[in-house]
Amino acid sequence: MIDAHTHVRVARPSRDLAAAERFYVDGLGLDVLWRTSGHVPGEHDLVMVGPAGGGWHFELTRDPENPVEPSPTVDDLFVVYLGQAPDAALVRRLISCGGEQVPSNNPYWDEYGVTVTDPDGYRLVLCSRTWG
Repeated sequence: MIDAHTHVRVARPSRDLAAAERFYVDGLGLDVLWRTSGHVPGEHDLVMVGPAGGGWHFELTRDPENPVEPSPTVDDLFVVYLGQAPDAALVRRLISCGGEQVPSNNPYWDEYGVTVTDPDGYRLVLCSRTWG
């Protein structure tokens, strides 16, 4: 059953896996956990990123034969609870890796963090609060 040890995967389509990987790995500092490329008919190209040994990861996918266009909204958020104010160097690195700092749709996130879009337009919130 689902408990605190259950691993979670969030999958999202991407226009450009290399750009998404650069944002989440070089920008945010996550690890590449798995990758498939050199498209095999009937299978997706993908990169899985997350913290090594963590309980979650992102699967970013691209099917060149039948691409799915990302369709993020202002409330599609990936929130990282840092427990301190986001480091300005981290925000600059995310921007240099294809992100864009944007105001949040919910003012709560602007009060307690910074919101940056990834290359596909999905929103990452670096929150100064802790969880729990």
